Amino acid sequence: MRTIALFACVIVAGFSVGAYAATEIVHQQGRAFSAESITVKKGEAVTFLNDDTVPHNIMSASKGNEFNLGSQAPGTSTDVSFKEAGDVQVICAIHPRMKMMVKVID
Repeated sequence: MRTIALFACVIVAGFSVGAYAATEIVHQQGRAFSAESITVKKGEAVTFLNDDTVPHNIMSASKGNEFNLGSQAPGTSTDVSFKEAGDVQVICAIHPRMKMMVKVID
């Protein structure tokens, strides 16, 4: 009986964590983003995962969704929540050809 209860707790905990997980994962590899554009709902998060061999500095100056992740080392990831609806231009401040668009919808 204890095993079943423990198993049920693990399942419930897994669903609870999943509810707060990022909706999209954007990989950085070969000095490029894995997608040119993505769409997320307002308030949702995107995980920026650096699977590259070099650091990246992912940022946006788009009004209402400004952020700067600073130097993101290979193998690390950071979640970014988008608060305002609209188009958000995301770039790497280190590698200017790395650009993508995040469309944030209501």
